[in-house]
Amino acid sequence: MPRYKAIVAYDGTDFFGFQLQTKNGVESARTVQGELNKVVNQMAKKPQPPIKVIGASRTDTGVHAFGQVVHFDFPYDIASDKFRKGLNTLLPRDILVKSVTRVSDDFHARFNTHAKRYIYRISTLDYTDPFKRHYTGHFHWHLDVDRMKSALSDFIGEHDFASFAASGNETATTVRRITRVELTEKVEEHELVLVFEGNAFLYNQIRIMVGVLLEIGTGRRPVHDIQRLIAVKDREQARFTAPASGLYLDEISYND
Repeated sequence: MPRYKAIVAYDGTDFFGFQLQTKNGVESARTVQGELNKVVNQMAKKPQPPIKVIGASRTDTGVHAFGQVVHFDFPYDIASDKFRKGLNTLLPRDILVKSVTRVSDDFHARFNTHAKRYIYRISTLDYTDPFKRHYTGHFHWHLDVDRMKSALSDFIGEHDFASFAASGNETATTVRRITRVELTEKVEEHELVLVFEGNAFLYNQIRIMVGVLLEIGTGRRPVHDIQRLIAVKDREQARFTAPASGLYLDEISYND
């Protein structure tokens, strides 16, 4: 069957993450993968066995995406734009298929990834903005942005990020390579925007890194405490995890 790649955006607020959740073989929670599976199978006229949509990143509950990548095998050859429009007609309004392209049979959305970019938005208002509460991580304490910027370079490079992996992490190694970390201050919007790029990230890694940066910004941690955390490899030393609502999967790149 032809294989297709799709770039998908979604508002993660009302989803129990990306990955399909089942209990006794029955879907038990609303997920992005579950919604995509339903629509793709509907367009394919409900084949048996059902088509499974494979995602590049298993985002958590409340995490958003501008550029999630998925692939699936489909029994019909459909023009890309027609396919995109058909999917968007059937999908719920909190999911948008941005593009659909035909790919080679050996393309795999998850295993062929080269790099991932995430964005984290921090709201610095003194009270929670009701219109941002699902789309930013709110942190009302005063932050020294210069201290935070000075710490960013300590993440760059290949390190063992065991201190930044949540207890549910199931990867064989906690070594990851980070190639870019940037912080932009949007004064008029009362926001700080962090950008993280790397070859891959551990379970909750970015939210834990954001938590450490926030503690550096308040003065609770020394500016270069990240170096110590990398060295000790102890999750108990970095317990604060920033809220899921501020995190966005921005882009996934592949070696073509």
